[in-house]
Order: sequence, then C-alpha cells, then structure tokens
Amino acid sequence: MRVLVVEDERALADMLAKGLRREAMAVDVAYDGDEALEKLAVNDYDVLVLDRDLPGVHGDAVCRTVVERDVRTRILILTAATNLRDRVDGLHLGADDYLGKPFEYEELLARVHALARRAEPRRPPVLEHRGLVVDVARRVVTRDGRRLSLTSQEFAVLTVLVEARGAVVSAEELLERAWDEHADPFTNAVRVCVSKLRAKLGEPLIETVPRAGYRI
Repeated sequence: MRVLVVEDERALADMLAKGLRREAMAVDVAYDGDEALEKLAVNDYDVLVLDRDLPGVHGDAVCRTVVERDVRTRILILTAATNLRDRVDGLHLGADDYLGKPFEYEELLARVHALARRAEPRRPPVLEHRGLVVDVARRVVTRDGRRLSLTSQEFAVLTVLVEARGAVVSAEELLERAWDEHADPFTNAVRVCVSKLRAKLGEPLIETVPRAGYRI
C-alpha cells in the first residue's frame, strides 16, 4: 500500500509517516500543497492523508485536483476545523473520510486501512497459498504453522506477490507499491528483498520470470 501524507506541521507529518511505515506501508510526505501536487502528478497512491489548511495551494484545491483526475486514490482529510459545516464541506469536495484534530493514531490507522480496501478490489483479511498464511490486518505470516519474522519491507513485498494470485509482478511495480519515493529504481533493492524472503520462506515459493518479474 502506498500513502501520501500532506501536513504542514512537520513533526506530526513525520510521526505519521514513521507509524505508517511500521505497518509495512510505503509512505511519502509533503509539507505544503504545491509539493503535494508535484508528488501526486508522478506517483500512484492508494490513500492521501490530507491536512486541509495548507500553505501554498490550499488543501481544498489539492482535494479537488485529485477528484477531477478521477484516479483511484482515496482521500482522508485531517483538520482542526471539526464543526458540522466544515465536515460537510470537506466531504462535498470529494473526500472519502474526515478526521478532526486532535485524533488518536489508532483511529487514523484504521481509517487508512479502510480506505485502502476501497481503493483496490476487496481482498480477504487472510491470504493463503501452499501452507503460507499471510494475516494482513495483524501482520502475521506463517509457513506450515511456523511463524516467520519479516521486516516491514519483506511483508509488503510478500503481500503484493500473494495478492497477485500467480500473476507476474514486475520489479517496477514492486518498487511502486512497496517502497517510497526515495527508492532508487536502478538499485537491486527488489532482488535483495526477494532473496531474503526466499530464505525465510524455506521451500521455494517465489519464482523469477526472466525479463518480466516475480510470481508466487
């Protein structure tokens, strides 16, 4: 899952990004509306966590731009303005959800997960394949009953591969969905991560398809 956090309070933005990354999400951060539009123009996000009162381009304008592009990105507005009129106006902009400040991180996390489920075809909460069980919500992976210890990056890559249900996933798509914008597309990060996953999974499950990518 790839998320863009747009928040001008840098400490809050960085805290949210750090927390979401611990949940195996690829997270980019923008601190104003102009930067947000730049990132939205070049990256495909599942969820946009958007502060409404932004410097530069206002959050309302960012929201309208995303809606007008008719992309699959789901929008969660964050704002200190929480009266009924503000909530209604925010939803009328085309946002999918609205969360007032201050908020509990656990609630924000639950809302991001809920929006992500709406951004893509519905998936079961537990994915299974040949003795491999991936509990997406609890971030637990077992193989033949043995619990595996995976890094957030490994969990993200494995989830993408299992969700593909045997289809080939290119290295470029894995970079797009499991890494943030700081990933260097010319490195061997995907190959190294897949190699580590293979070692932890035991019996080979991940197949390399020459000049195409990987599949389970």
